[in-house]
Amino acid sequence: MTRKLSSTIILVVLAVGAALSFFPIYMAIVNSFKTQGEIFSSILSLPTQINFDNYVEAFGKIRLLNSAKNSVIVSALGIGGILLFASMAGYKLSRTPGKLSGFIFFLFIASMLVPFHSIMISLSRVAKTLSVQGSTYGLALIYIGLGVNMAIFLYHGFVKSIPRELEESAHMDGCGEFQTFFKIILPLLMPITVTIAILDFLWIWNDFLLPLLMLTDVNKYTLILSTNMLFGEYNKEWPLILAALVLTAVPVVLIYAFFQRFIMEGITEGAVKG
Repeated sequence: MTRKLSSTIILVVLAVGAALSFFPIYMAIVNSFKTQGEIFSSILSLPTQINFDNYVEAFGKIRLLNSAKNSVIVSALGIGGILLFASMAGYKLSRTPGKLSGFIFFLFIASMLVPFHSIMISLSRVAKTLSVQGSTYGLALIYIGLGVNMAIFLYHGFVKSIPRELEESAHMDGCGEFQTFFKIILPLLMPITVTIAILDFLWIWNDFLLPLLMLTDVNKYTLILSTNMLFGEYNKEWPLILAALVLTAVPVVLIYAFFQRFIMEGITEGAVKG
């Protein structure tokens, strides 16, 4: 009886937590179909009629296709660079134990503790000096630099679960170090690779501050940055803002919902095996 009561209490708490988490999403979706007057008169009520005028107008104002293209470019290049460099670094640091490897690994882990706000001004100046400020490719390069530390940490732990005998067999068959890594090790890293890719996609796609610092041309704005243009100094068109936010969030929600199992499995395996 006690166990049944405990299970019931846990279910109730989880249900309440889920409802509280979903409520802002529900409010955004419901109010994205309203007019400005309806939102101000009753923010909790349902819309009097369902129409997609707000979505059509928001689609044009935030230049959805162009902004989404920029976000895809930045995300793809950033994630690709993070996965490539972090997988090789994590593998090499894990397979060559020693004081130097331990010190380098410590530097990567220590950099995770540095708040972004404490380096953003210096980072902006460095980007300007290197002539990468204002470029989507330069923005992707910065994401690579900021994202490899966590990825190396996860790869480093996951590599320890791979038997060394596989590499020794590959070397006996004449494979070099790069061949061994790309043909033998990298396919075995797929679970943690998928996890890192999804987590970094969520981070890069939803990030606002770094694109705000680095991008100056409206044509190169990411989707989040373009949505911010709807916030005026004296006027805020809430129906359009909410519609734009819903459009922006749809890809992230779908990808996370589809791959959430891989995220949890990859993080757990990488952390435990490290």
